[in-house]
This record gives sequence, structure tokens and C-alpha cells, in this order.
Amino acid sequence: MGLWARLKRVFFASTGAALDKIENPELVLQQTIRDMRDRVPELNNSVAQVMATERLLIKNAENLEKQVVDLDSKIKASVKMGRDDIATAYIGQLQQAQMDLERTGAQLEHASLASKQALKARDNYVLNMKKRSAEAMQLISAAKQAKLQEQLAQTMETFNIGDDASTFNEMREKIDRRVAAAEAKLQLGTSSVDSQMQDIEREAMDIQLKDKLLEYKQQMGLLGSGTPAGGKQIASSSEAKDDDVLDQVIVNETNEMNRSN
Repeated sequence: MGLWARLKRVFFASTGAALDKIENPELVLQQTIRDMRDRVPELNNSVAQVMATERLLIKNAENLEKQVVDLDSKIKASVKMGRDDIATAYIGQLQQAQMDLERTGAQLEHASLASKQALKARDNYVLNMKKRSAEAMQLISAAKQAKLQEQLAQTMETFNIGDDASTFNEMREKIDRRVAAAEAKLQLGTSSVDSQMQDIEREAMDIQLKDKLLEYKQQMGLLGSGTPAGGKQIASSSEAKDDDVLDQVIVNETNEMNRSN
């Protein structure tokens, strides 16, 4: 294959592909319907011309028939008057008129047949045009529906439900991990050594305040003789309680260090 033939093939292929992309079936069908409707007036004009020719031939035939009758009367009148020369002239005209009438009759037959055929062709074209127009409208509706379905498909591809579901699952896992981490931090914060030490300090402060209250009562003589011993017993029990708390704090701190290691 020569270079020029290959270039032509590439050009036609590229042009055809470009036309396929830009060609809109809906617009093409609408233009086809308009073209078919625009041809109707042209067909009507053609049919009108054919029918006009038929009408003209009918009038010519009628005039020739009248002329034949008139010439026949004139010939008879000339013969009665003994004017053979005038009668001979009228006979010549009569023969010419009869020939014209015969020729016009043949033309009229052809014109009548042509008129019928033209009318039939026009009616068939109009009927076919209506049929094609209805079919084109159905195709246009189908093209619009196909376009809407394509747009819907593109939208569904853009917003893929499966992708959204995976995104929701991923975000749910991240949120669950953050909630779990926050709860763990909160639990560690409430059970940490600092928190326990704060509890001990509050307990020690309460003991000091109670001892101070007992001291004021003793100075004011509001307590009996056995009260100081009782206060000491309270103090000793409080100290024992503080020792237990300190032991628990040490145990917790040791466990915390072991978990860290």
C-alpha cells in the first residue's frame, strides 16, 4: 500500500472517529424531521403544476370541441347558401380542429394519469413523513433516556457506595481507638500514684483537723480523762491506716514500673 493511500485511510479514520464523538443522534434526527417537512411545500408545488397542466388541457379540449361544433354548423350553412368555397375553407379548419382535439385528448389522458400519480406520491410521502417523525420522536426519547442513564451511571461511579462504606468503617475504627485510648488515659490518671498521694494528703489533713479539734475540746474541759487516750488511739489507728495506704501506693508503683518494663 502506498504512502498516499495510507494517509488517506488515516485521515478518513480520524475524521470518522471525530464525527462519531461530536455527532448527536437527537440533533441529527430533529434535523432529518425538519428536512422532510421542508420538502412538503416543494412536493405540493410540483403536484400543483401537474394539476395545472391537466386543467389547461381540459379547457383546451373544451374549446376545441366548441370549435368543432361551430365549424360544423358553418360548413352546413355555407353548403345551404351554395358557397362551396367558404364551406371548403371551413372543412379545412374543421379537420385541423379535430386533429388538435384528438392530440389534446391524448395529452389530457397522460396529464390526468400524471396528476393522479403525483397526488398519490405526495400522499405517500406525507404518510411516510408522519411515520418517520413518530419513529424519530421515539428514538429521541430513547436517546434522552440513554443520556440520563449515562449521567446516572457516572454519578454512581463518582459516589461509589462500596468506597463510602469502607471509609465509614475506617473512620469508625479510628474513633473507637481514640475513645479506647482516652478511657485508658482516664483510668490511668485516676489510679496513678499522684492521685493516691493526693488521697493520702487529704486523709492526713483530716486526721490533723480532728486532732486539733480534740485538742481544743480538751483545753476547754469538754472531754473526760479518758479522752486523750482515745485521741491517741485514734491517732495510732490513723497512723496504721496511713501505713497501709503507703504500702498500697508502693505496691501499685512497683506494678506500674513492671508493666512499663
